[in-house]
Amino acid sequence: MSDTIIKVNNLSKRYRFGAAEKGNKNFREAIMDAVSTPIRNFARLRSLTTFGKNDEKDVIWALKDISFEVKEGEVLGIIGRNGAGKTTLLKILSRITEPTDGSVEVHGRLSSLLEVGTGFHPELTGRENIFLNGAILGMRKKEIERKFDDIVNFSEIGRYIDTPVKRYSSGMYVRLAFAVAAHLEPEVLLVDEVLAVGDIAFQKKCLGKMEDIARGGRTVLFISHNMGAIRSLCGSAIWLDSGQIVKRGSTVEVIRDYEDQMVRHFSESSSIVERKPDDVKNKSFFIRRIDILNTKGEHTTVFRYNDKLTLIIDLFGYPTTVSYNLEFRIFNELDQFVTVGSSAFHGILLNKDTKKMEIEIGPLVLTRGKYTISLSTVDSQGGTRYDNWDSCCRFDIIECEPFGFGHEMPADRHGVCIIQQTFKEIK
Repeated sequence: MSDTIIKVNNLSKRYRFGAAEKGNKNFREAIMDAVSTPIRNFARLRSLTTFGKNDEKDVIWALKDISFEVKEGEVLGIIGRNGAGKTTLLKILSRITEPTDGSVEVHGRLSSLLEVGTGFHPELTGRENIFLNGAILGMRKKEIERKFDDIVNFSEIGRYIDTPVKRYSSGMYVRLAFAVAAHLEPEVLLVDEVLAVGDIAFQKKCLGKMEDIARGGRTVLFISHNMGAIRSLCGSAIWLDSGQIVKRGSTVEVIRDYEDQMVRHFSESSSIVERKPDDVKNKSFFIRRIDILNTKGEHTTVFRYNDKLTLIIDLFGYPTTVSYNLEFRIFNELDQFVTVGSSAFHGILLNKDTKKMEIEIGPLVLTRGKYTISLSTVDSQGGTRYDNWDSCCRFDIIECEPFGFGHEMPADRHGVCIIQQTFKEIK
């Protein structure tokens, strides 16, 4: 468990806007390249003499001088904003692209799942692609045959296993691609944000499989914007930004610092969401606007444990019945249902004259993380939903220290909420 299985040394990757990336050359291309290189070098030298230096304005460094090691059996999360260099790093580790500077060492068989259908040949069937991927990983035919039924059962596409994968939907692609990558027993598994293509049930199934892989002692590098998945799966994490490592450490610490920086960039506009009639099905009656406020009346999406959150809701049009209820539901970042509220719980029925409502939610006894709110207007008699605005707004809990002493309560260890509690010794 202490042996280094991945070693990254001063790794850099540069791209030039508008230039095609060079892949592996065949023999003819290698000969032509050898002949043309002196000419290109002469032209480059002349350019330097004429203009003084290379023009760097069209160059972007996707990675810039990063170094780290991954131990055998470690499950490492890689987080960061879009464009931070996460996928470029995994492509270099997978030998899909070459670094500009530096080097990487990978000891052991590696399988990667970087995008939907990675390594699949569109003209081949699902069955043929399973054997092709296994052969690429260096597996014997008998070894692939032994795993074949498990792969097909996990992917849940048994009916289409002999259909060319070019006819698969994106969801079918990702099911089979993940099943192959996870079941062919590589020493190192690289997974990018590909799981976002699958449905919620399949995402949870994949996370469960990766947990099994990690417990089996294999190494996993996992890229995701889902901080709940990173927390639950990874023991350590790397935060990348602009191609450089900002921090590496325990998952809880790295995510905490990353989220704290992200929420500082939120503007007041993120706490105001609006819709137009063209955005909804029932144009005659719908929720038009939502404002998220704190107890000071300030627009914000950032809260702490025990804070209160207020929603100001503007309604457009008229319902067709005499009265209706206004409901809210809260979900965490794993899309798990947290709680529900309804005006009916408080004996309040709304009517066609109701144009604005206030909902106060809290104290928020929630652990640190990201949460979404869904709103509905419902017929109080028949239960018919006039409007169902899923994930209409979101908020973050950035601090959760219910018992003081600077003791954080992360959701991955202490659930979604912290219920008020008292301990007394009885003598």
